[in-house]
Amino acid sequence: MNLKLFNISDKIVVVTGGLGQLGRQFTKVLLENNARVVILDLLVDNKNPGDTFQHYIKDDRLFLLNADITNKKSVESSLKKIVKKWESVPFGLINNAALDSPPDSSSEENGPFEKFPEFSWDRVMDVNVKGVLFACQVFGKAMADAGRGSIVNIGSTYGVVSPDQRIYEYMQKDGNDPFYKPVAYATSKSALVNLTRYISVYWAKNGVRVNLMALGGVFNNQNDQFIKGYCARVPMGRMADEDEYNGTVVYLMSDASSYMTGTTIMLDGGWTAW
Repeated sequence: MNLKLFNISDKIVVVTGGLGQLGRQFTKVLLENNARVVILDLLVDNKNPGDTFQHYIKDDRLFLLNADITNKKSVESSLKKIVKKWESVPFGLINNAALDSPPDSSSEENGPFEKFPEFSWDRVMDVNVKGVLFACQVFGKAMADAGRGSIVNIGSTYGVVSPDQRIYEYMQKDGNDPFYKPVAYATSKSALVNLTRYISVYWAKNGVRVNLMALGGVFNNQNDQFIKGYCARVPMGRMADEDEYNGTVVYLMSDASSYMTGTTIMLDGGWTAW
């Protein structure tokens, strides 16, 4: 095999939500493979990127920008700063930033579908859909004008199939309020599936590829009962480790995926296979 196909050296890749659990992993593997990375994150000003990334900052391979992807002017400003710093538009964009309603949210947010609050819907949709739209419009347009690029939208199995509410039944015991995996996250991730297809066709002739990674659950010290129920639903019998999606990121940023666009890649341990 010609491993040069997977070479991503010096490609500029933007990672939204780059200081989150998976964002850090994507940033790390890109840097380890000699890409230049831009982290866009609202937490840049008040969250230490950690010792792991410090030498990359000193070597001018990592650029951290405080940006709000739900504000198009903020995204446009970020592009200008990148071009000023590295005299080139990005090659890649990983739309990783996302919001969900965690299990410890209010009972209103995690209650029955009929009572799901409008403010929660708007908050999730703003980041998970509108934020991705703005990032694609701004960075994708720059890539299309340059005649090359790769956009990776981070989706979820819950954007392809409905959440299995049975996994969360343990939370309803002992007199607790009924818990349901909220509708907004699944709907927002489903929207990305067709947004990916739309943009992939729109910019195909401009050399910009657009694909979606539909991820399964990632281990993050969740409740033991949740892990047990989740893993029983996965053919491989476990949740993903946080670094198990990194290889696909490198693949999609490299020439190894040069004929792939408009595709949803399922990375779910077999969840959607049965």
